[in-house]
Amino acid sequence: MNKVIKKMKEHVSVREFETTPLSSEEKQALLEASQSGSSSNFVQAFSIIEITDSRQREALANITNSAEYVKNTGTFYMFVADLYRQAKILETYQQPLDAIKNMESLLVAVVDTTIAAEDMTVAAESMDLGICYIGGLRNDIKQVANLLDLPPFTVPLFGLSVGIPKTKNQVKPRLPIENQMSENTYDREKLTDLTDYEDITRQYYGSRTSNAQETSWSFKNAEFFGEVRRKEVAIFLKEQGFTLE
Repeated sequence: MNKVIKKMKEHVSVREFETTPLSSEEKQALLEASQSGSSSNFVQAFSIIEITDSRQREALANITNSAEYVKNTGTFYMFVADLYRQAKILETYQQPLDAIKNMESLLVAVVDTTIAAEDMTVAAESMDLGICYIGGLRNDIKQVANLLDLPPFTVPLFGLSVGIPKTKNQVKPRLPIENQMSENTYDREKLTDLTDYEDITRQYYGSRTSNAQETSWSFKNAEFFGEVRRKEVAIFLKEQGFTLE
């Protein structure tokens, strides 16, 4: 196994960081890595906002319910799906914005942004830094947009804490490959037979060194998807100019 894949398999979300700020050289390397990923039709439909203001960091920490690893970390980035740039281009060329507003364009921006963030993650971990994705900003996505003064056709997707890990959790056991890969068609039986994984995750949750629980992956998913979450996100997307059609 090469060292890149080995490092990727060691990935964990870090929730306790040293407060040491990242150097400008480290941040530059991370940003350049984030720009290196694939982009649909090379639209590069994302922007990154580094949050250095302590009051903004405090506000985001409160929204996301993740104060310790938003406030106390090497740096904190907001990843924004961004088609405002393309909207300005279309206005310059006196073209309508219909193609910006539809669901396909929004998906392109979401995918571009996610690829950029994951490239930054891989780069950070190769530098022995830790990361934590912060999706909790969508707890109040409109407030986040106001806080960051986001223009139309932009969506704050998630934050990313990056810093020197103070502690690390155990690596979570991923789904067996046979539960996530089939050949030529979607093998319904194979991809949804979680019998073995249930045993694996029950053992993992019951024996981990912190926050041990008597549960399983399926039970946690049933619990998580047992309620409709963040319905206001769809309202926000329409307010930002997307038709979702």
